[in-house]
Amino acid sequence: MSERQPILSVRDVKVHFQVKSNNAWPWTPKKTLKAVDGVSFDLYAGETLGVVGESGCGKSTLARAILNLHPAKSGEIVWMGKDLRQGTDKDWLAVRKDIQMIFQDPLASLNPRMNIGQIIGEPLRVHRPELSGAEVDKRVRAMMAKVGLREQMINRYPHEFSGGQCQRIGIARALILEPKLIICDEPVSALDVSIQAQIINLLKELQREMGLALIFIAHDLAVVKHISDRILVMYLGREMELAEKHALYDAPSHPYTRALLSAIPIPDPKLEKNKQIQILQGDLPSPINPPSGCVFRTRCPLAQERCSKEEIVLHAVSDKSQSSCLLV
Repeated sequence: MSERQPILSVRDVKVHFQVKSNNAWPWTPKKTLKAVDGVSFDLYAGETLGVVGESGCGKSTLARAILNLHPAKSGEIVWMGKDLRQGTDKDWLAVRKDIQMIFQDPLASLNPRMNIGQIIGEPLRVHRPELSGAEVDKRVRAMMAKVGLREQMINRYPHEFSGGQCQRIGIARALILEPKLIICDEPVSALDVSIQAQIINLLKELQREMGLALIFIAHDLAVVKHISDRILVMYLGREMELAEKHALYDAPSHPYTRALLSAIPIPDPKLEKNKQIQILQGDLPSPINPPSGCVFRTRCPLAQERCSKEEIVLHAVSDKSQSSCLLV
């Protein structure tokens, strides 16, 4: 894999927000919320990178930073050899044809005043204005068929569809420009289990057919294992572990990853009843005032004194796995 050139390189990206304290005076200085605080990874063509972690760890903020929906405070976001953080609005407009996003809430991400033919065709009207109305309509109908939507639905509005169908509309809108990368921000979390499987299988089929790279954000570790090639584990805006999926699931190197994996339900009732779940003590610290050193040390069962003093960075544990834990 190291011989290939990544299509996307993220280097030490930080996304900070200035927030007011509750009941603060107007002149009280704002505090810095460190939503993403130094994340790095590479993504290769045709690869799926899963991003997991509990709520509030910065997964969605990282995804939005890649698309400049939340501008990064510092770091590098290099797409096809070009640092996007140094680009102009015109540069970003050109890049958006190659990087598209599927949002978490399928219905809320669709304009209720537009029918689905207009919704799916809108990216073509923005990025390919030279196309005629007939050509746009032809491509929209072809894309609807590809994602499993009947042609007769083209004039219906979002409220007339189920959650799974709305997510298919969102996928069609993301694919209509034939991008190289799709960022999937928890695309199945709001759907029933049976519909989740349909959407996951659809994404995998389209990935094979179109050669897509995916960044797949989710809470469900079983879903992430099914679709991903490599997995990035995040906690409190920092990266805990980055590994190929079999290496991560078979031999997790970070205590936080082990705790997450222990919570995955097992389909066998007998095994599920007797399994050991690693309960993390304490609450998730505030990203406004994260712990010094390793941000996981306040909940880690293996924490030592050095964990509060030494800065954490990803280091190689094996040729397939990297961990930020100082003890491995």
